[in-house]
Amino acid sequence: MSNSNETKRIIFADRSQADVEQGLEFAPKFDANGLIAAMAVDYKTREPLMLAYMNDEALKLTLQLGEAVYFSRSRQKLWHKGETSGHVQKVKEILVDCDQDALVLLVDQIGAGACHTGHHSCFYRSVAFGDQLTDDGKPVQLCLSDGGAVFDADAVYGKH
Repeated sequence: MSNSNETKRIIFADRSQADVEQGLEFAPKFDANGLIAAMAVDYKTREPLMLAYMNDEALKLTLQLGEAVYFSRSRQKLWHKGETSGHVQKVKEILVDCDQDALVLLVDQIGAGACHTGHHSCFYRSVAFGDQLTDDGKPVQLCLSDGGAVFDADAVYGKH
């Protein structure tokens, strides 16, 4: 990818093409809200880092910049990952599923972590299932599955 600041016109293929599942034109299928799921995964370790969403503009900016840009559903605005924390995601590759309605971004996670809670990954808990489930009338339990927070989220983002 060129590091120049020139703006490129990015065009997605028309979704009506007959060969969207086998063809070689990128035709992202955005949902009814204009969003597509984008799973960020560490390109070296293949560790899942976070799941976010992109709209048309966020996806085009990601392609242009080579850094992850998402659409925040809670704030209803674009979100360049790392704009507050400095924990930028440098995109190494973007994978698209067979019907082009989900993306996997293979990224180099710059900085301590991807999660706003201070953990390296947003996927720092696991869900009990199978023989781990109890029949004691309590909700299904979560277990921590990492070594804990890797940075002070309050110091980076301010108190919530």
